Amino acid sequence: MTEQAYAVVLTTMPTEEQAVQLAEMLVRDQLAACVNVLPKMRSLYRWEEQLRQGTEHQVIIKTTTGRLAALRARLESSHPYEIPELLEIPIVGGSQAYLNWVSASVVRSQNPDHEEPGN
Repeated sequence: MTEQAYAVVLTTMPTEEQAVQLAEMLVRDQLAACVNVLPKMRSLYRWEEQLRQGTEHQVIIKTTTGRLAALRARLESSHPYEIPELLEIPIVGGSQAYLNWVSASVVRSQNPDHEEPGN
């Protein structure tokens, strides 16, 4: 049996409403087990040869590596930015109970009554 691998994916969204809509879509479609939307933050970046800054929301997505390709495709097709932040960070360890829950949450489950750990 192959051991399941996990990842955290980072992206940003311009508004809280857009970030929450993205989070709901990813969890509903079982591309992510959990998505955290952080409060508004200031971002500074270089764009079109100029220093820019603005506010946006960091989005933290927990999933399995088996769902990364579909998650990436969904983000690329639905993101409002021309070049969205899309960073994939491998998870090298963690609570086995939590990781089992992540696995169960990103596949169509026959048992919708599974326990949900704190996220």
